[in-house]
Amino acid sequence: MSPGDPKWLDVIERDLHRQFPFHEMFVSRGGHGQQDLFRVLKAYTLYRPEEGYCQAQAPIAAVLLMHMPAEQAFWCLVQICEKYLPGYYSEKLEAIQLDGEILFSLLQKVSPVAHKHLSRQKIDPLLYMTEWFMCAFARTLPWSSVLRVWDMFFCEGVKIIFRVGLVLLKHALGSPEKLKACQGQYETIEQLRSLSPKIMQEAFLVQEVVELPVTERQIEREHLIQLRRWQETRGELQCRSPPRLHGAKAIMEAEPGPWPTLQPSPSIRLPPDALLPGSKGKPKPPKQSQKEKEQWKQAKASGQLDKPPTPSQAKVAAAAGDACPPQDVPLKDPAHQDPAPQDSAPQDSAHHRSQDSVHHHSQESLTSQESEDTYL
Repeated sequence: MSPGDPKWLDVIERDLHRQFPFHEMFVSRGGHGQQDLFRVLKAYTLYRPEEGYCQAQAPIAAVLLMHMPAEQAFWCLVQICEKYLPGYYSEKLEAIQLDGEILFSLLQKVSPVAHKHLSRQKIDPLLYMTEWFMCAFARTLPWSSVLRVWDMFFCEGVKIIFRVGLVLLKHALGSPEKLKACQGQYETIEQLRSLSPKIMQEAFLVQEVVELPVTERQIEREHLIQLRRWQETRGELQCRSPPRLHGAKAIMEAEPGPWPTLQPSPSIRLPPDALLPGSKGKPKPPKQSQKEKEQWKQAKASGQLDKPPTPSQAKVAAAAGDACPPQDVPLKDPAHQDPAPQDSAPQDSAHHRSQDSVHHHSQESLTSQESEDTYL
């Protein structure tokens, strides 16, 4: 790896021990966690030398390293800086200033009481929302809430960051009772820095964020309004950041690639003759063995399959089938059969047919049972 700019490397080294110092990955100086964090942040300064390093990137990269290898954490950091929060970590922080004005304008619709109090105290949004937004609340919320917020943030984009900020402001300054302790700027800032644990509790916070009626369209419309005001009062933005994309779906649609199509992978194997739900037609009968085919041909050649049995023969066949267990009895050629009385010929013929029928039925039962055992 390139040696990098010494100016950025010195700042990065000084910030390493400040990132989650009680976490097992970063608790020891020079440990594997701090080494990976240093490499990720240094790689970004080489990847974007015009931006360099911003201190708010360190907690972002540290959270990523807790969940993935260093290389993946680096590319996730790139996506956050370029797609989710473009311009946040530029030198003059123009994008975060613009989003501060957007947040303050949206607060007027969400909580007029909190908006009026902050306006009367003349508290600039940068005083309370900079760390919230630039660190994606990694340094503000409890760990369980951070993970939930980040999940929603990656899926839906920066509107989740706005919603979380609005929820915190609404419940911290949104009632006259809570404003009694905020008589000045200092007390108000302290109120926002020491938020109530109930507000930051995972279940409560996520429910409030989901139900807050702030959409991407409202954020983009307010962005255009604040951008026009910025240009009228301060001139053009010096940081030309790419357009902000709202969530993973928007990023995927903006960068179509040769994504592999998902192929069905069956997890249940069915017999080849099974009838699937919704399919038409009858299942194919099970295949006969070679022995069964030979017996069927011999029976057909002897003419036994062509003549239907009489009622008396059917009774004899049923009685013979019940009395005789299934066994393999070879069929004899009718031309070489021993002479028998005339009245006993139908009974013998019926007896052979019953044995063949029972034998064939037993073979089918074994075949179906074996097939069932195989797939079950």
